[in-house]
Amino acid sequence: MRDVVEQLQRLGMSGYEAKAYVTLVVAGQPLNGYEVAKRSGVPRSTVYETLGKLVGKGAAYELRGPEEAVGYLPLPPKSLLERMRREFDDSIESLQASLPTIVAPPGAHMIHNLKGTEAVLARAEDVIAAARTDLFLSIWPDEMKQLCPLVGRVAERGVEVSIVHFGPAEVSVGHLYEHRFPVPDSVIENLGCSLLVVVGDCSEVLIGGFVNGSAWGVYTEDPAVVLMSVEYIKHDIALQIIADRLGHDTLREFWNSDPELMRLRAAHGHPAALLRAVGMPDL
Repeated sequence: MRDVVEQLQRLGMSGYEAKAYVTLVVAGQPLNGYEVAKRSGVPRSTVYETLGKLVGKGAAYELRGPEEAVGYLPLPPKSLLERMRREFDDSIESLQASLPTIVAPPGAHMIHNLKGTEAVLARAEDVIAAARTDLFLSIWPDEMKQLCPLVGRVAERGVEVSIVHFGPAEVSVGHLYEHRFPVPDSVIENLGCSLLVVVGDCSEVLIGGFVNGSAWGVYTEDPAVVLMSVEYIKHDIALQIIADRLGHDTLREFWNSDPELMRLRAAHGHPAALLRAVGMPDL
């Protein structure tokens, strides 16, 4: 019952209203205010005000008996949930039209930092769900397991999805390219963490780092950062295509012997160390 009360609160009921409604549902018969207060824990001093609010919202009904006795019955849960769904959908539709009209032009591009796996993945889900035209991801298996169902739904509605996935993927979604060159273990060794990059509609990006059970992240709408993130993923995908076309052994030999490529790869350690120091100071 506690979980039901909490969920009803999330949908707009106060704590007292949720407790009173659940009590009426469980009772299965009309209850007066005294009985609702006794069974629900709603104070007697406020129970009639609470029941009145439920009646006003259409979530409960008054039944008047002999000598003006008043009882209360709940709106059946199925009907209540359908009504809440309709009201929620109507509000969203209205806000989609009205809310953008009152937004002031930003003085600076939005950017904020995130800490912890849950926060990083939740923000990644926001970017994925908001995509309408294209979606670019650079992702590792652990993060793909959580985000794959949502990515699949986005692809099904026509968004062009391009993914570079480090190692074999359990499910192929959109245009998915397995990152096999260089091998994922060498990427981890070079960077010191696994990076998640999610770019939606070439207008917003979530960049996250995961290592030793900790995570940090940065979200921004800055066009320069978004552009670099898209190009980073495109170049990684291009490298996988080139490796498949030319042969991994041939490209590996070139990769490990060309002095300029070796110089560029060797420089990755310092920025990776800076990222870890800024994003995860406790590591």
